[in-house]
Amino acid sequence: MATAAPPHSTESRWQRFVRSLLYGKDVDRSVKAKARLGLAIVAFAAVYAVIALRLVMFAAASDGHGGRRGVGQDAVATARPDILDRRGEILATDVKSPSLFAEPRKLIDVDEAVELLTATLPDLDAKEVRDRLSSNRGFVWLKRDISPKQQREVHRLGIPGVGFLTENRRVYPNGPVVSHEIGHVNIDNQGIAGIEKWLDGQGLAALHMAGLATDQLQRPVDLAVDLRVQFALRDELVKAREKFKAKAAAGLITDVNTGEILAMVSEPDYDPNYPKEANDPTRINRLTTGVYEMGSTFKLFTVAMALDSGKVTLNSSFDGRQTLRYGRFTIHDDHPLPRMLSVPEIFTYSSNIGAARMALSLGPEYHRAFLKKMGQLDRLRTELPESAEPIVPKRWGELNTVTIAFGHGLSVAPLQALMGVGAIMNGGLLIPPTFLKRSREDALKLAKRVLKPETSQKMRYLMRLNAEKGTGTKANVAGYYVGGKTGTAEKVINGRYAKHKLLTDFMAVLPADKPQYLILIMLDEPQGLPETHGFATAGWNVAPTAAKVITRVAPLLDLAPRFDLPKADQLILAKATESR
Repeated sequence: MATAAPPHSTESRWQRFVRSLLYGKDVDRSVKAKARLGLAIVAFAAVYAVIALRLVMFAAASDGHGGRRGVGQDAVATARPDILDRRGEILATDVKSPSLFAEPRKLIDVDEAVELLTATLPDLDAKEVRDRLSSNRGFVWLKRDISPKQQREVHRLGIPGVGFLTENRRVYPNGPVVSHEIGHVNIDNQGIAGIEKWLDGQGLAALHMAGLATDQLQRPVDLAVDLRVQFALRDELVKAREKFKAKAAAGLITDVNTGEILAMVSEPDYDPNYPKEANDPTRINRLTTGVYEMGSTFKLFTVAMALDSGKVTLNSSFDGRQTLRYGRFTIHDDHPLPRMLSVPEIFTYSSNIGAARMALSLGPEYHRAFLKKMGQLDRLRTELPESAEPIVPKRWGELNTVTIAFGHGLSVAPLQALMGVGAIMNGGLLIPPTFLKRSREDALKLAKRVLKPETSQKMRYLMRLNAEKGTGTKANVAGYYVGGKTGTAEKVINGRYAKHKLLTDFMAVLPADKPQYLILIMLDEPQGLPETHGFATAGWNVAPTAAKVITRVAPLLDLAPRFDLPKADQLILAKATESR
């Protein structure tokens, strides 16, 4: 016989406990009913509030890019931050643009849809459209970035399953002016070159995948480039390339005290609004992805090395009377001075023999170690993903030291060479270059001392001396106390040096007594002109081009002209003597 459950079971106690918490003791049934009704009302209100909130969110995002991401496998162009120059000028920004899509599963008549769409948009490929519309996919793109007029015309067709999605389209207001710094994006607004690609590597791509890369969440990117200086540099390089009938021209302007790159031009360039132009191999960025033998500008490293060693002084001299022979190679000077040459004369008259003997006096191992310390033997890394490895001799013997001493036998990226020269000019601190804004304090945290300060001062004296009476006189702009060094290198064609295919370059520092800016000008295969007496060497083309650039950019860089300054030996060398 079954027994009845005890009146005070665990279940009944629990029920009584819950009832006492909800209603208290001795509450009648009507009060309970009202409480339950109120609880139901609150629950339904909460559900409807959530639904309403989601509807508002979808409505707000209807013009965005997230609503259709889950519909198919096609990517949607998401938002990117603005890119600004150092003064706040817009270099790259997003604009909203309609794109045409279809949902093949919702189409009623594929043939009719293809006929109507291709008639309205003649540039559509009928076969491709038919293949896409005949697929069983839930979402396909038909045409990205259409005009408002095209949108209206397609809308009037009233084709079920065909619609529009507003995307972010990248726009570059300055066209090709800053193309090699900024790079470009693909149709899905993903960076594939330059700073745009760097941005994706800094986490922007991850934000896109998480759906968090919205316009409101992104801060602009401030670059070091000055758009005004960039424009002036590019304008002068375009003119120089045309005048000297060169294959290409390139230029850099950096702040020697921070490593900031204020301007960088490699011409021919391309318009990032039409990124297919970047596929042309003649439009590469020669300053970071190209490596070159830099010619006599590399004597800056040779002389700095010798002076910094303490074994050579400005009063030292080397024999320039005889050519140097190494196997089948003969080292000679373009303008020989058959006598003992002082260090200032070797630099000023750009003596290959003098530079080679100077480097040999310290030995190949010392030479290689010095150039490595100066950042010339390793790949230079900056924010730009595009960079090239220097071409360094596998075995470094005396012949390598001889040729590298005057700028042959070692190929480096021009930006890499400029970084090393910056250390020679700024007091001896090697500062990694950057395309982003950087303070002097932040630069000092990254700086590495590679030269004695007094060595740097002597090198500034030699740079100014060269502009006063050496190979750089055509770059001497009155009022800016320019220092400079020319370089002319024969290009290697099919494994041999071609005497009539030259790469010319010029390094300029201003002002030479207290450097602030370093300028590099390059021309690839310039031609001799009647006004240059048929010469195509650096002193006749890149040096005068540098003078034109300095004349235009110095006021933009807030450099006030100073006139009636004493010569280099009185102003710079005297200070170096006092500091000892």
